[in-house]
Amino acid sequence: MKFTLQHTDAASKARAGLVQTDHGSFETPVFMPVGTAGTVKSLHRDFLLDDIQAGIILGNTYHLYLRPGLEVLQQAGGLHAFSNWPRAILTDSGGYQVYSLSGTRKMKEEGVTFQSHIDGSRHLFSPERVMDIQRSIGADIIMAFDECTPYPCEYDYAKKSMEMTHRWLDRCFNQFGQTRPLYGYEQSLMPIVQGSVYDDLRRKSAEYVLNHDAPGYAIGGLSVGEPHEDMYRITGLVTDILPQNKARYLMGVGTPENLLECIERGIDMFDCVMPTRNGRNGTIFTTQGIINIRNKRWANDFDPLDELTPEYSKAYVRHLFAADEMLGPVVASLQNLRFYRWLMLNARKHILDGDFIAWKTAIMPIITKKW
Repeated sequence: MKFTLQHTDAASKARAGLVQTDHGSFETPVFMPVGTAGTVKSLHRDFLLDDIQAGIILGNTYHLYLRPGLEVLQQAGGLHAFSNWPRAILTDSGGYQVYSLSGTRKMKEEGVTFQSHIDGSRHLFSPERVMDIQRSIGADIIMAFDECTPYPCEYDYAKKSMEMTHRWLDRCFNQFGQTRPLYGYEQSLMPIVQGSVYDDLRRKSAEYVLNHDAPGYAIGGLSVGEPHEDMYRITGLVTDILPQNKARYLMGVGTPENLLECIERGIDMFDCVMPTRNGRNGTIFTTQGIINIRNKRWANDFDPLDELTPEYSKAYVRHLFAADEMLGPVVASLQNLRFYRWLMLNARKHILDGDFIAWKTAIMPIITKKW
């Protein structure tokens, strides 16, 4: 992975860049569709390639490790070959899933023992094991193993967790350096900044991860229930420390408002399940605001769902949901990812044009309006 900074907005920290991998390049800011189990839910590969034009998607180490399992993935030649995805892939290390399994896992210095949500079997994720698993999956960009602290989180716990995440980071890089890619293309390891909502811990963590030269650095442990003001403050604090010439990835974020606010604060890469999860449940992001397509008000509205999806009317998509037709969640998920791509493309354009802040100020009340 190589990141090239192409332009920085004069009135903010918003950036336009280019990320290159052995599976192609993509422009930033970028929203990466989430394909947890090796597929972006409800969407055919060709939608992502041709319609969304996604240059990168996500897979998840925890889920892919449990199913289909490493033996199947290795026999297939890695996740790219297994899923027939020709472009870049990033894998989350499983740290967030470990966080979400707080009732069935035990954490210690060695790593995390957890219980499978599928069959109840017990497994150990250590930093070394997670590196080996991600080698087997074969993503272009792999994430260091960390602990994602909850919110709220006591200072002492956040500090101890951050320090353990740093020790795990060192072990991740040691293991990564002692192993090689399995499928004939390079992989890059990205550290994760932790420290909950505490400014001093975030500074320490941001400074610590720079001990490891990486093509990019991630910010984790946000979008876990903290107020948006805390998310934005921490994001701005960390990006002030991270290098200008390296990619910055804010993990698990978020709403359209979150994306624009954090682009302003210097973030290049985002991911979140929100567009596809909300779409499956009938919440649709459009260029004119957010609509609940199940609402009766759309039953006789024959205008297009959105300028990005002119092929179907609101009334028809509402009918699909009311009739429990599979096409409903597909159309809604596709529209939401079209919208997120539209938002990123426009953000990039206005960064390059030099009027990002004016555009953001004008567009924000329109796209966040709830109908």
